[in-house]
Amino acid sequence: MAAAGLPRPKQFLEWRGVPLYWHSARTLSRCARVAGIIFVFPEDCLAEEEVRIQQLDGLTAGATPGFRPVLPLGLPWKAVAGGPLRQDSVFNALQALPACEYLLIHDAARPFVSAALAARLIDTLEQGAAGVIPGRPVHDTIKQVRDGQVAATPDRQDLYAVQTPQAFRLDLLRAAHAQARTEGWIATDDAGLLERLGHAVRIIPGEAANRKITCPEDLDFLLPPERLACSGYGYDVHRYGSGRPMKLGGVPIPGAPELVAHSDGDVLLHALMDAILACACRGDIGRLFPDSDPKLENINSAVLLDETLRIAAAAGVELVQADCTIIAELPRIAPHSQAIRRNLSRLLALDENHINVKATTEEGLGFTGAREGIKAVALVSALRNAAIV
Repeated sequence: MAAAGLPRPKQFLEWRGVPLYWHSARTLSRCARVAGIIFVFPEDCLAEEEVRIQQLDGLTAGATPGFRPVLPLGLPWKAVAGGPLRQDSVFNALQALPACEYLLIHDAARPFVSAALAARLIDTLEQGAAGVIPGRPVHDTIKQVRDGQVAATPDRQDLYAVQTPQAFRLDLLRAAHAQARTEGWIATDDAGLLERLGHAVRIIPGEAANRKITCPEDLDFLLPPERLACSGYGYDVHRYGSGRPMKLGGVPIPGAPELVAHSDGDVLLHALMDAILACACRGDIGRLFPDSDPKLENINSAVLLDETLRIAAAAGVELVQADCTIIAELPRIAPHSQAIRRNLSRLLALDENHINVKATTEEGLGFTGAREGIKAVALVSALRNAAIV
């Protein structure tokens, strides 16, 4: 059934190109002690979802044009039909389980679960617990209401909001479900069945991010793009010779050797541009700004940097830090390093404290050691919008 106000059953809503349940499955598959996953679907869509899982897991070519596997599980899986109640669906899954000692039961409408939480639950089971659940203290005052009137106000110090996954010893949970079916017990979660049999259920701290998608407002948590850290490496070299006056990071270097170059020959900005393009996975400056293009003859590299930054921004890249190294026997870079750093701060729109400029020689080795040219390397750190597909 779909939750009130949602267009379709919440576990099938797509986020970043895949259904909510796939996010949970992928996360749990990264927990080293999870050996396999059982999916429980409404009977009327079981066959359709089995095909979708095969596509997502890369087991079939799929019917979608341009389809490619999306972050496969890397674990055995099985899909079974659920029942009219959640309790019936769990019972059906228990019948499909192979021999194992422990199991986790997770609500597919909680796509933000972490593998670390699953690991902590299993750790607690291994310490001897019959069942373990994650929970968070309730901060709101709770009222018991009957016939539109407050009947009681429980002490919220003893109240916890419970999350999933919940973890259990398989033999105990099977016994609890069997007795529940015999005696007609109904429970809103599996821990309640163990409690009814007299087993102690442990609680460990849950996670604030482990939100459940229950009502339309909860979908707002799905809208902001996830930000992933990324880095890019850039390298460039120019030889000395009659041509362009030397500039490094947009700063003129008086008295330095001239450079042979199609553009202005700013080796540092060129390395930075390649590093920024690497963060955006957009190739390199040779592809974007070829030296065969007459319009780029003696062009200011800061102009090319502006275009590079525009390309990166369009790809969802936000620069965080830049580390630059200039490699040359001459000129001496130290007298200019602060001016270069200050100008890079302006060009990259980064605080100076997030820019590092340093220089070194190659002890007389190679073409730079022979004073035939100069090179620069740059490492850029950034945040980038993540997408599963």
